[in-house]
Amino acid sequence: MAEHDEELLAEAAETAEDADPVAELRRETVRLADVGGLEVVKRRIDESFLQPMAHPEIAAAFGKKLRGGLLLYGPPGCGKTFLARAIAGELGAHFISVTLSDVLDRFIGESEKNIHRVFRTAREHAPAVLFFDEMDAIGAKRSGNTFSSFRNVVNQILVEMDGVDSQNDGVYVLAATNHPWEVDAALKRPGRFDRMVLVRPPDDDAREAILRVHLRRRPIEGIDLGDLVRRTKGFSGADLEHLVTTAAEKAMTESIRTGSVRPMRMDDMRAALKEVKPSIGPWVQTARNVAEYSNGSGEYDDMVEWLREEKQL
Repeated sequence: MAEHDEELLAEAAETAEDADPVAELRRETVRLADVGGLEVVKRRIDESFLQPMAHPEIAAAFGKKLRGGLLLYGPPGCGKTFLARAIAGELGAHFISVTLSDVLDRFIGESEKNIHRVFRTAREHAPAVLFFDEMDAIGAKRSGNTFSSFRNVVNQILVEMDGVDSQNDGVYVLAATNHPWEVDAALKRPGRFDRMVLVRPPDDDAREAILRVHLRRRPIEGIDLGDLVRRTKGFSGADLEHLVTTAAEKAMTESIRTGSVRPMRMDDMRAALKEVKPSIGPWVQTARNVAEYSNGSGEYDDMVEWLREEKQL
């Protein structure tokens, strides 16, 4: 009986070793054309990442290496994850989303094993986009981190990304962060996350597309989208969703009071605009400081360009 129990324990341990912590694995159908507006962002992604991947022989002739990853950065709530999914769709790849909770473990050595497992899963399901969300948490600077688990996670990601070229064939590593300046510098060196693209707050076309999505399944009447687009400059995608939800709550409250459904109107949207304000202000302030004092290498030039366009610098 004891021998049988030992066999069961060994089998359970083996199963745990092979357990896959991946939070999400699916074949993506979203494409860049599904992303409203943001033409500058989509063009940068296409030129620096998608086209070289689609034409490896031509890229090689110009010395463009296909190793390494793409780091999407920008204010919170502006669609970085959606863009990553669209990239997976363009590549016809599986999409594997990984967050800090998927990899960090309180037991020594397990966090590194989890990183290895997610890379192994991506290799087994190639072509695959392995997407690390909130990279500033997963790949935080080792110099300022007192927890060995975090430092070891960064080291393991470096090992996996620096593997033999053929080992990562068909694996496209993407990451998103609000604060790229908090990501360990080693992760941004050549062959790793050496391409960075700023995901700007939604422009006019993007805001209109986002508002349409959130209004689509709600009863509406006399909504002036053009007016809303003009009034919501500087809003993130998450802010726009909050705006529509707030307006919907006002229409719903009155509908409950009267006992009949009353469509959302511009009065509801205007009332919501008095309550919901852009949330990216603190990020812009930090970005301005980085642009002024920490851009000696030029890695944030696209952010500097955007801040100047917005008269924030």
